Amino acid sequence: MSVHLGFSIPINVFGPGLCIAHRGTIVINKNARVGENCRIHACTNIGSNRDDVSAPQIGNNVYIGPGAKIFGDIVIADNIAIGANSVVNKSFYEKGISIAGIPAKKINAKGTDNIIVTATQIVKDSL
Repeated sequence: MSVHLGFSIPINVFGPGLCIAHRGTIVINKNARVGENCRIHACTNIGSNRDDVSAPQIGNNVYIGPGAKIFGDIVIADNIAIGANSVVNKSFYEKGISIAGIPAKKINAKGTDNIIVTATQIVKDSL
């Protein structure tokens, strides 16, 4: 199925709530770890360093824009929005920010506000 849809995602990399925005090329290293409620777009790559072991550790509620490249032994905190075509090769520990560029840098403090809706928010809003 992944060949037909254009992505290579090993099992047990993503937490619950993964949202793949649409089909297209998505390549994920088997050693990467991504938390809950990730929204990922086409033409993205989450890869390792040359050793093929040191892959990114990405938090919960992270938005990964189209064409983003995230690689290396890095950490991405919770509630971070990664802009389209960004190259992320260093860690970002501050929660709730937006990053973009080549190489990626902090661009604002909005993060994933109003981008990712979690199951908890849906239940809360329905009460």
